Amino acid sequence: MPRSPGIAAIVVSYQSIDTIDDCLMRLRAARDVVQVRIVDNGSVDGTLDVIQRHAAADPRLHFIGNPDNPGFSFACNQGAHDSDAEWIAFVNPDCLIEADALSRLLAHAERIDGDCLLGADLVDEHGVRDAAARRRDPAFAAMLRDSTSRDLAIPPDDTRALQPVDAVSGALMLLPRDLFDRIGGFDAGYRLHAEDLDLCRRARATGAQVAVANDVRVLHLRGVSSRSRPLFVEWHKHRGLWRYFRKFEAKAVSRPARAAVWAAIWLRFPLAALRQWAKT
Repeated sequence: MPRSPGIAAIVVSYQSIDTIDDCLMRLRAARDVVQVRIVDNGSVDGTLDVIQRHAAADPRLHFIGNPDNPGFSFACNQGAHDSDAEWIAFVNPDCLIEADALSRLLAHAERIDGDCLLGADLVDEHGVRDAAARRRDPAFAAMLRDSTSRDLAIPPDDTRALQPVDAVSGALMLLPRDLFDRIGGFDAGYRLHAEDLDLCRRARATGAQVAVANDVRVLHLRGVSSRSRPLFVEWHKHRGLWRYFRKFEAKAVSRPARAAVWAAIWLRFPLAALRQWAKT
């Protein structure tokens, strides 16, 4: 089927009232964005009212209201399947883009010979760079042997406008629709966290280049949607790490190593949950 030229921006919202209005205003003003799809996962904080107002004002914007929360990956796939633009940009509702950010990412992508999946230089409100924007693949068995391998962050190389990495953050990523369809989209078995690592790894397995555009800076107000359910988020974060390990590493290591990784992941959960509970 012929594709519409330009970018379809996909936003998955959940209790995103603090940022969704600004996010959608900026996407509607963004260059090369021809479609906006918002998939809401059961918000009850007024997020849907804001989305409906934007949908009424802009025919490029469609929304899907899920009655419950089927997970981030599932909702991303819903939004992608409801659009037909040549390029797909997944944009978190707490990412506030400048008008030229996605068009500059697209310009980088179009200069690459072959498929690609690109991220941006994500920073918080203080200008601090997000380590999740540039990551190595996790190697869980190696992490048990060497604590220095637990840091997945790759330092930014500002001498390169486009820096190859193993994985970029799912908070903002751009890729061609044909690549997304070919690798089967996001793995809906992840509810939250690690789905971006998974998608990037599968994209690279097809020969696609994964890279960060160091010259495209985007404000990312991290964790806005997750603040309302911190224990739920921690549970699915750890569940996602275990799923990732089982998919990509478990078959290559011994049974004792698999058991040790399982214990390392799940013994960490109560400590992480306690820290999150203390913050609430």
